[in-house]
Amino acid sequence: MMLWDAFVLSWWILFPAYAANMFPPFAKGRHPVDFGANFFDGKRLLGDGKTFEGLALGLLAGTLVGGLEACTRPFWNTIAGQYGAVMPTMTIWVGFTIALGALLGDMAGSFIKRRLSIGRGGNAPLLDQLNFIFGAIALSYWFTEISIWMMLFMFLLTPLIHRLSNIIGYKIKVKSVPW
Repeated sequence: MMLWDAFVLSWWILFPAYAANMFPPFAKGRHPVDFGANFFDGKRLLGDGKTFEGLALGLLAGTLVGGLEACTRPFWNTIAGQYGAVMPTMTIWVGFTIALGALLGDMAGSFIKRRLSIGRGGNAPLLDQLNFIFGAIALSYWFTEISIWMMLFMFLLTPLIHRLSNIIGYKIKVKSVPW
């Protein structure tokens, strides 16, 4: 696979993951996924920022983006084929697994942050930016084609895109901190 192909194809997987990660704050949920429970260390499992409403909205957004990609895949695959590339498989199921993986990865990051005594909205460089990509890849890898080069581009692109989207979220008052 050529590097340019890997760069372009990585976006195919990133779009549903980004949608799943970006939309939960818009839900302004009130029902925490961890039900307010503490871990054996006395700290919250995840915190109030991870809600069922946000989980549902993130799953819906990521799955819809994956569904849109599934509908348009024949068109994009024709274009990619002219350059010797093949678009990774995308179905509603793949979009759902990418979205669910991204959300579970984000929750894993919150769990780690709570163990490190980093409060809600606290900055954890790279953990905040890459946890949801790890989750998206881990869950969807079994259902679509993701090369090592695509993963590399996902991990390189995401910190910049994540930072920019959080700044925008902060400016439009959806997020309380710009990271």
